[in-house]
Amino acid sequence: MNFSLKTVTRVAAMLALAFVGIIFAGGEASAASSRFCENGNWKISQQGDTLLVRGTHVQFDVDLRTGGVRNWTLTGAPNVGRLVERPTVIFTEKTPLHGATLTRTDRLRNDKGDLVLIRTTNDFSVEVKIQAKDCAQGGVFQMEIARADNQPTRFRHVLGPEAFYYDNPNFRAREGDVVTFSNSAGETQNLTITPRVNFGSDAAAKLVGRDSPQAATRVNQPQCTNSIPKRDGTFARVQHCGGVTEWDVLSGGRMGQVMGEDATEVAPPATFCQADCQAQNQVRGGALILGFPSPVPFEFRLQPRGF
Repeated sequence: MNFSLKTVTRVAAMLALAFVGIIFAGGEASAASSRFCENGNWKISQQGDTLLVRGTHVQFDVDLRTGGVRNWTLTGAPNVGRLVERPTVIFTEKTPLHGATLTRTDRLRNDKGDLVLIRTTNDFSVEVKIQAKDCAQGGVFQMEIARADNQPTRFRHVLGPEAFYYDNPNFRAREGDVVTFSNSAGETQNLTITPRVNFGSDAAAKLVGRDSPQAATRVNQPQCTNSIPKRDGTFARVQHCGGVTEWDVLSGGRMGQVMGEDATEVAPPATFCQADCQAQNQVRGGALILGFPSPVPFEFRLQPRGF
């Protein structure tokens, strides 16, 4: 990598950090409400190549060699917005399959429940950036990838054993309807309701979340082809497994994670961005919340679980 690309990477990272308090919006949800983050505070330690990240509401491990995350867990700590009442693994892994070995920590920022971690290779050819908030719900996590070769990176997400993906029937029941959305600036626009995949659990009636991509495309999984009922009596063909997703993420793109009510709102998708990305289209109460059924009807649960 030449010096100019290295410099651009540094500047982009520094600019992104300036928005750490709101960047989790990503066009999908506003930043986690402060009341959902009460007593949020990360404690960080290291065991070999693993970084142990422990918070009040969230805990997970980071593989320092890949930047991948293991056992992302909601603790169920008391909070007005808690989604579980006991420790529950939501994702067993979130792995960026870039094929490199990360050897350097370029940034580690731990500030009252906000975490930023940047890991790179020695030559800065691959960089993985993790941002996390210790909150019971809201926009709580995102992982970004930057590569000198500008190639996309496959990300693999595997849900915990009690969690599953489903095609939200509340969105299918309103598919095609046009609703009004207002952003944080008071501007309004019409949006057409489209299908929504969420994840949840039979063990926790309040638990709902979604993957939130930016400059990323989900990989269809033909081995998991589902026929999902539509409002007009026909069926949609959805190639999506019940426990695993894979995404092709462009260099500079990211995969976020939104938990709770924000995961079922009707809002514009994240603005396409591959550099100096920041929060866009913040909702702040201006979106229609469609919610989700609990329990989720069997015909909307995506099958099989996957590989």
